[in-house]
Amino acid sequence: MPAIVVLGAQWGDEGKGKATDLLATTDPIDFVVRTSGGHNAGHTIVVNGEKYATHLLPSGILTPGATSVIANGVVVSPEALFRELDGLIARGVDVAELKVSANAHVIASYHATIDKVTERFLGKNQIGTTGRGIGPAYADKINRVGVRIADLFDEKILREKIDAALDVRNHLLTKVYNRRAIEVDAVVEELLAYAERLRPMVCDTSLLLNQALDAGQTVLFEGAQATMLDVDHGTYPFVTSSNPVAGGVCVGAGIGPTRIDRVIGVIKAYTTRVGSGPFPTELFDEDGIQLQKLGGEIGVSTGRTRRCGWYDAVVARYASRVNGLTEFFLTKLDILGSWEQIPVCVAYEIDGKRVEEMPMTQTEFHHAKPVYEYFDGWMSDISGCRSFDELPANAQAYVRALEAISGARIWGVGVGPGREQTVVVPD
Repeated sequence: MPAIVVLGAQWGDEGKGKATDLLATTDPIDFVVRTSGGHNAGHTIVVNGEKYATHLLPSGILTPGATSVIANGVVVSPEALFRELDGLIARGVDVAELKVSANAHVIASYHATIDKVTERFLGKNQIGTTGRGIGPAYADKINRVGVRIADLFDEKILREKIDAALDVRNHLLTKVYNRRAIEVDAVVEELLAYAERLRPMVCDTSLLLNQALDAGQTVLFEGAQATMLDVDHGTYPFVTSSNPVAGGVCVGAGIGPTRIDRVIGVIKAYTTRVGSGPFPTELFDEDGIQLQKLGGEIGVSTGRTRRCGWYDAVVARYASRVNGLTEFFLTKLDILGSWEQIPVCVAYEIDGKRVEEMPMTQTEFHHAKPVYEYFDGWMSDISGCRSFDELPANAQAYVRALEAISGARIWGVGVGPGREQTVVVPD
């Protein structure tokens, strides 16, 4: 039985939750796992007409019978975790099977404070973070002054670690940012308050997942953020603080690369991104406004309006290459039903030269101009289609054209937000 990775192939918000939900409801899925990021992620799932949004939790929390796992590569805000859990419990969702890695790092309130203060200090050079402390928590992890979930069960160790973490942070807050110092006792008290509720959820998730794979169970690894936000392979520095590419799954979950069977890249039929950074196909005209309006392009976690542009096959090929994609899942095809012609970026023009692969430098990518090919639209509502043959001929041709230039086959197509609004693409 397989280990399946589902990840974003653009700048996030591609509909990974829908792809995860589809996999978990068409085939038995035993575990759904988050391996990176924090509560800056956002997945929207529509079940029986009800909309659910997950942020820190895997979207598989809505799949009966599946165990949800927050693995070691995630940074966990206990406050955000329990707020999200309580919201689902109030709606009748069973969350009893959630497991949290003892090695996952903790986001404390001071991480969010540092995040927000730093962004304001940067002014026009802001990265566009969510201000939720994800970057500072990962920085503490790399600087080896981070607090892990397991530390919440030993007050002495917890106090020592917070004291070490705040030693430098408080100098920064008081002497550079002119803010008040954060008290160690207050942070210790804040985090200890979550310990007993967390304790039953916490385990060695690496061992759990490897044992599950040894037993022939199916494990679905659900990506947060996306390829172009990867700290190594994305549009640095306008990126997240972790590795949401396929290679990051192994590190973030404690499994070996030979365990993975399928890597599915979720990609929109157009392109969006939130926050700052280069975006070659971004639209500043009525088409961009129309895509934003029809696609409901508002960030699930941030509430920020997403920047919109046409499909970028250069980005798709790059995502296919760095992730080793076995297939794509194409979402929001239904949004394009109002255009007579649909542009697709097939290459870039940089300093007068045609470039068909991702530019090597940030400067080149900033100056990249899209080279478009145009495809006939279908000018109809396809949200009721349930098979590929039911799609209009021009919609089928658009999907096949994207498949031919994107580096991997397209396995499925989303034609609406609902669980049932999905079309499987024949080989």
